[in-house]
Amino acid sequence: MLLSLAQWLQSLSPEFGSFRVFQYLTFRAVMAALTALLMGLVAGPFVIRRLTELKIGQPIRDYAMQTHLSKSGTPTMGGVLIILCIAISTLLWADLSNRFVWIVLLVTLGFGAIGWADDWRKVVHKDPEGMPSREKYLWQSLVGLVAALYLVFSISESSNLRVLQLFFSWVQSGFDVNLPPKAGLLVPFVKEISYPLGVFGFVILTYLVIVGSSNAVNLTDGLDGLAIMPVVMVGSALGVFAYVTGSAVYSRYLFFPHIPGSGELMIFCAAMAGAGLAFLWFNTHPAQVFMGDVGALALGAALGTIAVIVRQEIVLAIMGGIFVVEALSVMLQVLYFKYTKKRFGTGRRILKMAPLHHHFEKSGWKETQVVVRFWIITMLLCLVGLSTLKLR
Repeated sequence: MLLSLAQWLQSLSPEFGSFRVFQYLTFRAVMAALTALLMGLVAGPFVIRRLTELKIGQPIRDYAMQTHLSKSGTPTMGGVLIILCIAISTLLWADLSNRFVWIVLLVTLGFGAIGWADDWRKVVHKDPEGMPSREKYLWQSLVGLVAALYLVFSISESSNLRVLQLFFSWVQSGFDVNLPPKAGLLVPFVKEISYPLGVFGFVILTYLVIVGSSNAVNLTDGLDGLAIMPVVMVGSALGVFAYVTGSAVYSRYLFFPHIPGSGELMIFCAAMAGAGLAFLWFNTHPAQVFMGDVGALALGAALGTIAVIVRQEIVLAIMGGIFVVEALSVMLQVLYFKYTKKRFGTGRRILKMAPLHHHFEKSGWKETQVVVRFWIITMLLCLVGLSTLKLR
């Protein structure tokens, strides 16, 4: 919005030449981060008070950690604040003609709506389990598949009309369309190697990345500040990849595919970092507010969508290693329990409690120790991911 205004003022008179600074992605990214940060810090107390007045408190499951019982009633659904700050800041500072900005915003809002419905059932209907898993995955799959079908053709085309034409051509050809090499699966640390996926492969991978990232972040969000800081770090790192792939010069120099328009996602990533830091101000131990599913599902889906656009799905798994391990810990715990119960009659567990952060709590770690150590690990993994920019 502000970019269009600056361009309009420039066209009126040479006196407005100073507005050329709005053309620079780095300037707008910094301003987007500051805008989201200040909005979150200013609006945070009001949102917390409002959630408290509405009695939107966090229910604690019966089988939860005993040390978490004191958190019962803490305002939840604070992720609404994060989403609003990201959306407003992005709309202010991004190029609104950019297709990637809109698809990431829509996916974020879509998964946020699913999380909002889940949280609403928890706090209004007093059901700690919230929305049934099947129903939640149904809606997640719907949003994820729609996003995947759009992205599979928009990676190489900047016109929405052209994307629609390619989709119909794909259907009319009997689902047989060759994708450009830039749509392949890029392997980090290896120069100019990508594996062709085809339309179906791309759609399946995109679906798994978006839905998987969303649920992985949601599973990680179990301690004060545990999920939001890794989201900030991973999102910021993805912003660097967006800047590189969106630049014809840097992408050629670093042997990355050039994806026109992807650089604009740096604005979204900066807004996400600013909003996340503002939320951390209130979410740090002892938390004044929780983000809830409305925030965790939306932020995870946003990270996955951005990673797909900049073709860094594997790097996302590296940088978001904490999210991956947390999700795997739940899957392995459930599968092993079911297997041993079927074979021996009594279910057994690999971990003392899943997700993984609860296992460490059960092992004697304090909540703040778990959180800060997971932050440190994420920081190291993000540095490893960023090293793939040059180590190829």
